[in-house]
Amino acid sequence: MTKSPFYLCMIRRIFLFFVILSSLVACSDDDSFTTSPSARLTFSTDSVKMDTIFSNVGSRTYDFWVYNNASDGIRLQSVRLRQGNQKGFRVNVNGYYLDNSVGSVMTGLELPKGDSIRVFVELTTPLNGQDEPKVVTDDLVFRLESGVEQSVVLQGCSWDAIFMHDVVVSSDSLIESTKPLVIYGGISVDSAVTLTIRNTTLYFHDGKGIEVGGHLLTDSVVMRGDRLDRMFTYLPYDRVSGQWGKKGGIVIRKSSTGNVLRRTEIRNAGLYGVTCDSAAVVDGVLRLDMEDCIVHNTAGDCLYADNANIRLRNCLFSNAKGDCVCISGGKADISRCTMAQFYAFAGGRGVALSFTNMKTPLLELKCDSIVMTGYDDNEFIGLNTDTTKLFNYQFSRSLLRMPKIETKDSVRFESIIWESPQDSVQGKQHFRLVDSDSLRYDFHIIDSISPARGLGWR
Repeated sequence: MTKSPFYLCMIRRIFLFFVILSSLVACSDDDSFTTSPSARLTFSTDSVKMDTIFSNVGSRTYDFWVYNNASDGIRLQSVRLRQGNQKGFRVNVNGYYLDNSVGSVMTGLELPKGDSIRVFVELTTPLNGQDEPKVVTDDLVFRLESGVEQSVVLQGCSWDAIFMHDVVVSSDSLIESTKPLVIYGGISVDSAVTLTIRNTTLYFHDGKGIEVGGHLLTDSVVMRGDRLDRMFTYLPYDRVSGQWGKKGGIVIRKSSTGNVLRRTEIRNAGLYGVTCDSAAVVDGVLRLDMEDCIVHNTAGDCLYADNANIRLRNCLFSNAKGDCVCISGGKADISRCTMAQFYAFAGGRGVALSFTNMKTPLLELKCDSIVMTGYDDNEFIGLNTDTTKLFNYQFSRSLLRMPKIETKDSVRFESIIWESPQDSVQGKQHFRLVDSDSLRYDFHIIDSISPARGLGWR
């Protein structure tokens, strides 16, 4: 029997009615909200712990998630900073900024069951008036329609610093501070002028380091980048090379002599940690005299000396993308130093020690009681590229990771411990800590097991 058009139309309308009704019922079930005090939000963390920042300098952005795992939707009466953003925290909840103009609070947020929102947090603190870092805390409070309050702790650390921009030293000057000094644009020392830096940490922002035309004297100084936060949870930026001094950490120009560095640490610099431009070598006149110093983790050479007269005593040069120490001509007197090449950031790294007469004669290189080691089988390069130029060097009472010299040049090596990959203690095993995963190092010799005891930096 053929159905009439009217009958078919009624069937379609009835079917459509039930489809719409079931859809409404489903939406009603999914979008039901509860005011039960037992319904709670779930957070990906109960606290946001931020890295130390300098006062008046913004932090990086941190984030966390808020989940509704309840069986019904949850309405939030408000999300607010308990202290009304008096501490400097800036918060964005689901795209809504808790601005001071609205009392650092948002209202009317709904979170259906199974849904989530993301919260972003930053911090910029005012000066705290103290020399030491000060902990800053606040609570981000989520008040539910049921009246229940849940919160996430926000915690940072604020450190007052002195900011210096494009510093030009045109007269004899002293830099000494109990507060950190943050340097933008580097420091330039005019010729015939002496800059003394002591009992201070310099935090360089990205670009230039110290360019010396006159004289630089340092004592009990640390030079590093200005990032206090972390690249990854396990890795602070202070362990990452190339953070500052893109053209060199300390650059000693041709006009500069009499630079004396004592108890000074230079870490994570760019092209060089310390470099000396080429200049005439004058007997008895040192261009660079370093003692009890550390140059670590550079994106180029830790130390590069071009036709200079330098002296190094009890120093550590470690982890360079280039060479730990590179001597190009001139004179160098090196004693009780360690050159440890365990650079972890890239392949194609240089060696622990290299020297050459390629550009200018190597007048004299003396190395006594040094430790020269690293990852590679041979951490030593000596290039005599011009037999018409002096290539004068001597090693004594040292540990050298390289094949034993058995040619006529063996007379240049006296009382040497020749380290090879077959030795029972070799490479990183000499040292207290070489952790290439978290980039943590302690290059003090383990006296109880190392054949290098009594040698090198200590």
